[in-house]
Amino acid sequence: MKITIMGSGYVGLVTGACFAELGNTVICADNDAKKISGLKKGISPIFEPGLEELIANNVKAKRLSFSTDIKGAVKSSEIIFIAVGTPPQDSGEADLTGIENVARNIALSMSGYRLIVEKSTVPVETGEWVKKTISSHIGSGIKFDVASNPEFLREGSAISDFMHPDRIVIGVESKKARDLLIALYRPLNAPIVVTNIKSAELIKHASNAFLATKISFINAISQICDKVGADVEEVAQGMGLDRRIGRSFLSTGIGYGGSCFPKDLDAFIHISDKIGYNFSLLKSVKAINEEQRRFILKKIKSVLWIIKDKTIGVLGLSFKPDTDDIRNAPAIELIRALQEEGAKIKVYDPQAMKKAKQVLKKVIFCKNSYEVCKGSDCLLVVTEWNEFKELDFAKIKKLLKRPLLIDGRNMYEPEKLINAGFTYVGIGRKTHG
Repeated sequence: MKITIMGSGYVGLVTGACFAELGNTVICADNDAKKISGLKKGISPIFEPGLEELIANNVKAKRLSFSTDIKGAVKSSEIIFIAVGTPPQDSGEADLTGIENVARNIALSMSGYRLIVEKSTVPVETGEWVKKTISSHIGSGIKFDVASNPEFLREGSAISDFMHPDRIVIGVESKKARDLLIALYRPLNAPIVVTNIKSAELIKHASNAFLATKISFINAISQICDKVGADVEEVAQGMGLDRRIGRSFLSTGIGYGGSCFPKDLDAFIHISDKIGYNFSLLKSVKAINEEQRRFILKKIKSVLWIIKDKTIGVLGLSFKPDTDDIRNAPAIELIRALQEEGAKIKVYDPQAMKKAKQVLKKVIFCKNSYEVCKGSDCLLVVTEWNEFKELDFAKIKKLLKRPLLIDGRNMYEPEKLINAGFTYVGIGRKTHG
């Protein structure tokens, strides 16, 4: 099939490259000339494992191209995916300016039938507005359909998630739209859930809100474990073996971050308030997440006593491993809070250093984990990169001023580090050294 992806950000690039890999002809269109110029040279604006290779292979096979010519891209394709950003406003409401602009430009460029598909995460009822926008700008006699096809891509495993999905959700209003999307996704041989547009839009927000709820729940449990001397890892294991609950998203830490959960939760709360439903559960989920970040700061103070003039080594800046995304990253917020207390900060992250340098000031960026440890009063691990699981702790002990490790992701076995001479501080662990 001939496909255009409007928006060459995280979702658009992964979606476009994967559709091309399935044998389709794909144009990734964007009005950011610098981004498109880089992509034409094989430079991806984001880090995602395997993405640059996938892009290069499909460009070489002439299945994937990049363009700033929005009109030409619309004319060249029958299916148009909208994958532009929907950033949060101060109220929590999603800013749909980009969606409206793209819908209008699509309408002005159409010369025949097109299927316009929402791929961006949008509030319920957005499909209606997309349809109204296109209808008010389209030429006479031109037919079109609007559909919703939410993405469920996890940063760090997005290509695998696209190629091996748990399910594909399509919200449609016509048989033609349904048949086109089912045919497009048939090669993936995955369960396809066909709904109306509003249900599809809600499935995305409901899914992310539920996962955020699981994270906040186990983080709340971790604070109870800290108070009574239980171990949250054992509690999570005991809960997770119940097939009704499952172990995924029951890992405690310093709170969820990234571009999806915080934004989508705020948007869902705003939508609910707007239609007259007080979604107090989600408001509590958000409050617990914010409290968890303050909780780790209290833990640091409890073992360092005075933060001022202490040097704190931080491992991990991205909100999760295998990505360079620092949007709403707990590490960034925590570093700023420590700086406000007068701490000196040394940091290292395998991929997120370049982006972090744009937002963090008066921070020492190090070449590796061991450089972070040298001369630091403690080591704080914030992101669970695999390379941090394989550190030489005998070497680290010699480099630190004092052998103090604060494990913000419960990555390590407390007893092993305590036996190695460390003071170990985890989150909701029964042994603290």
